[in-house]
Amino acid sequence: MSPPTIQWLNGRVKLIDQTQLPNELKYIICRDVEALWQAIRRLSVRGAPALGVAAAFGVLLGIKTFRGNNRRKFEEHIKKVSAYLASSRPTAVNLFYGLEEMKKVVAVHPSASVAQLKKHLHQRAMELYEEDRRVCRRMGDFGAELIRSGDRVMTVCNAGALATVDYGTALGVMYSAKRKGKKFSVYACETRPLLQGARLTAWELLRGGIDTTLICDNMAATLMKQGKVDRIFVGADRIAANGDTANKIGTYNLAVLAKHHKIPFYVVAPLSTVDFKTKSGKQIPIEERHSSEVTHFGQRLTAPLKVKVYNPAFDVTDHQLITGIVTEKGVICPPFEKNIKKYAFNSR
Repeated sequence: MSPPTIQWLNGRVKLIDQTQLPNELKYIICRDVEALWQAIRRLSVRGAPALGVAAAFGVLLGIKTFRGNNRRKFEEHIKKVSAYLASSRPTAVNLFYGLEEMKKVVAVHPSASVAQLKKHLHQRAMELYEEDRRVCRRMGDFGAELIRSGDRVMTVCNAGALATVDYGTALGVMYSAKRKGKKFSVYACETRPLLQGARLTAWELLRGGIDTTLICDNMAATLMKQGKVDRIFVGADRIAANGDTANKIGTYNLAVLAKHHKIPFYVVAPLSTVDFKTKSGKQIPIEERHSSEVTHFGQRLTAPLKVKVYNPAFDVTDHQLITGIVTEKGVICPPFEKNIKKYAFNSR
């Protein structure tokens, strides 16, 4: 597995610059909230759970600049910092979850001084960090039960240690399966246009000693037709209340193909990724990114300069196409609208 994706060290945020992988394992040190905003925006740090922790750490960076003991002004400062961080990327709900959890700290300590609030905020950010570690391992153990020795598994984008604090969602299932002694192989879709599958997932899985084959995105259908895919695991950036799921562009393609070829299709995500305010996938905001991600391969121009480009970063998979949602409380099966609530609000 990869080293920790993001850490809070000596009042700074240390994170792996994922834009440099697989060529170089390079770190970025963010000393202020503006630097972290830029790191999120350019995808140096990415993946829904990792963004939740990054948001919490971003609040810590933001409050470093606050001087004085006026609680009301401090609360306003936190709101401004949170709004700024929220503007970095619109789709991954964990980013907003991390910000909301930090704002709750202020609400539950109405009598605390500014100095005390700073300590409480730091404590909550560290709790979110450790919570991600625990949750990912629980998801991994639940999901590992779905993998049989001899399986050929497919995944898209990167839902591994690089997308979380240090373990992963969809790839965490594979790490846990390997730890349990299961023998299986993985097809990693390259994930155009930014190649998260090729650059990140293949890099991670090889470091983890997992048998991995890299494929172009448009090869998935042929592999399924040839009977070479037994099940599919993907991550999620936002899950609507009815189970519709937003994930990296190309995920919907795999879900439709899996349905046609009768292949189980699993989403792996913590319950914090569920947005109960969003009733269906139609309401999920989809980030559109710069055209250069499509017209260029690295720094090389691969398309006419004046061609129009449509570049959504995510697509939405209808809940009818999903076999199950692997969470830290177990595998949720249809009907999702009923069962997601049951798992989210009942302790296990």
